[in-house]
Amino acid sequence: MDDEVQQPEEYEVGTGMLCVFGRQLKLFRERAGLDRAGLGSLTGYSASTIASFEQARRIPQPRFIDQADEVLGAGGVLSAGKEEVARAQYPAFFQDAAKLEAEAVELFVYETHVVNGLLQTEEYTRALLVL
Repeated sequence: MDDEVQQPEEYEVGTGMLCVFGRQLKLFRERAGLDRAGLGSLTGYSASTIASFEQARRIPQPRFIDQADEVLGAGGVLSAGKEEVARAQYPAFFQDAAKLEAEAVELFVYETHVVNGLLQTEEYTRALLVL
């Protein structure tokens, strides 16, 4: 399997952060003397998933980032970029909205033509679905 990080021809926002995280993960893994299967067994992931994280093909979950940081003795280096790695999954135009959405406590909806959610009667819902 190819160990090199696959670099896209055109960078999208967040892709660079995933490449940096993947390189750091690989560096700390090799420094700890572990192969991908070894790190995977310590964190509960497969070797192919670890390879996908290192090659910036998959976005690691925050839980994995914290586990890897602890297992590899990274001293918080991997965990420090956890929020940026999580934001990399969104397209550039939506990243600010995703940040606001994560902080939201309530959702207010004003609708003039549709009755939302639990206020709907069975007959009303059936009428909407037929349209």
